[in-house]
Amino acid sequence: MTSSQPSTAPTTRGRSTLVYAAAALVVLLVGATAGMLITLAATGGGEDTPGADSIDVGFAQDMRVHHLQAITLAGMARDRSDDTEVRQLAFDIESTQLDQSGQLSGWLTAWGQPTLPPTDQPHMRWMAGATHSHSSPSGLDLMPGMATSEELMKLRALKDPEFTVYFLQLMLRHHEGGLEMASYAADHARVPYVRNLASKIQQGQSAEVKLLTSMLTSRGAQPLPG
Repeated sequence: MTSSQPSTAPTTRGRSTLVYAAAALVVLLVGATAGMLITLAATGGGEDTPGADSIDVGFAQDMRVHHLQAITLAGMARDRSDDTEVRQLAFDIESTQLDQSGQLSGWLTAWGQPTLPPTDQPHMRWMAGATHSHSSPSGLDLMPGMATSEELMKLRALKDPEFTVYFLQLMLRHHEGGLEMASYAADHARVPYVRNLASKIQQGQSAEVKLLTSMLTSRGAQPLPG
């Protein structure tokens, strides 16, 4: 009589998922750290160092905050979505914006400025004629496109396929909201490498807006109402 052996497939798959997630996190953190160190070495002080009230500093601080929420959203999708295409996109967004956030943080440190904007000042105050930040139901000051704490709680509570669709909707709106800042800094920042990164963010997120819109359409969903 042949004795049956318990299947190890679920355990193996669970371990593989954990290994993948850990490896992905290491890759992301190494990339962000490398970006910050390279930026610190390349900038430094001098006559090109922008002041606290400059477009360059305001952009770096506000875009870093904007990026940090995108990294949070993308990390959730990378870990929780059952959709392979969405997980890959989430990893790409997370890794790109971690690297860019490292550069922004490196600049601010090299310039002798805080890596986050002043809490007593409105976001995007450095932009003339900007569509300024809005308040969430909880009273937080948010930049255009950013999810409220209530929306983040809703995303965390959802399961696929609703989770994946809502992630795509939030990320699409998030990208669209960040484009105004990137476009303004690309045109008006004083330091050349700030204008260069702002232009790259503008180009990259514009392309991802088209991709996110297409992914929503293919899944029978629409962008969030304006």
